[in-house]
Amino acid sequence: MDRDLGSGVQGPVLKVTGVSKRFGDALAVQPLDLEVRRGEFLTLLGPSGCGKTTLLRMIAGFETASEGTISIDGRDLTHTPPYKRGLGMVFQSLALFPHLSVSENVAFGLKVRRQGAESIRQAVGDALELVGLPHVADRAVHQLSGGQRQRIALARAIVTKPPILLLDEPLSALDLKLRRQMQTELKHLQRRLGTTFIFVTHDQEEAITMSDRIAVMRQGRIEQIAAPDVVYRQPATAFVAAFVGENNIFDAEIEAVGGAQRVRVPALDHAFPIPAVTRRGPVSVAIRPEDISLQQGSAPSEALAGRIRERTFLGSNVRYVVEVASALVHVDALAASGAGSIEVGEAVSLTIPTSRMNVLTRQSDLQ
Repeated sequence: MDRDLGSGVQGPVLKVTGVSKRFGDALAVQPLDLEVRRGEFLTLLGPSGCGKTTLLRMIAGFETASEGTISIDGRDLTHTPPYKRGLGMVFQSLALFPHLSVSENVAFGLKVRRQGAESIRQAVGDALELVGLPHVADRAVHQLSGGQRQRIALARAIVTKPPILLLDEPLSALDLKLRRQMQTELKHLQRRLGTTFIFVTHDQEEAITMSDRIAVMRQGRIEQIAAPDVVYRQPATAFVAAFVGENNIFDAEIEAVGGAQRVRVPALDHAFPIPAVTRRGPVSVAIRPEDISLQQGSAPSEALAGRIRERTFLGSNVRYVVEVASALVHVDALAASGAGSIEVGEAVSLTIPTSRMNVLTRQSDLQ
């Protein structure tokens, strides 16, 4: 059941139906449907040019959909201008006003709505308290650090209590340590407010860390929408398998032998027994590096024989590149384990559990 956080309206807070966007002859967003649950943190994830920001801008009203409808709380807002949609937005550039103080920046939306001075003062104070910066209210924007500017942009967006907050890659300009800190703070703020967040990023780790659900986009389409663990463990397409996290992806064929099914991977010179699958013809198999077991020495009959070609220390893990038949297989092992101390050139055996193998329809272009 969708969460109802006080709006009095049940069902999805946002419904996108058959929406597309053309720029001249180019179809930036293909006709798609999307329902966003009330109070969830949904991330639009995909590479540059996949249409995620264009979709966000259509939801915000900064771009007009070429076809389809956009409804918020059951109201058709497809042709409603941005300032009448009542949504909050945090831009990649943050778009703070340099000539205004912090409190004046945060108060801007309330003043546009002609709220009273005392109401504005209270709301601004509450918003700054929420982002942990009540002490910078009178400072100029240029006196703030990058992380502080980020929080002020958030305060300005939430002060009007929008039903949905739209965030277009707001953390991309921050260094790694600050970005990870802001990911934690942003998710905490979203849970505390109970506001629906729609977040755009190309960063898979960011999406997996923060989201209730992820919509993976490619070439103007949504390839999969699901919880982070489902997207990671059960990718719907070969593109999702390749884009989200690390994966070994090989061309394969389904074959029947004595009433049982196997998936043959020519590059590994091996056929794996698999449960019945409905796919036929050319497929791809995807295997996560951490799901492959690595042992020193010659391979038992059910394992694959290989040789270490590269070894990279990654802190708690070691990443190996193992030559198996005509393929290079990426394998992760715990650095503290016996498998973490194997050297380049040594013979090894690999065991790939078929329960961890995803059999997917083959896609020739995974970019």
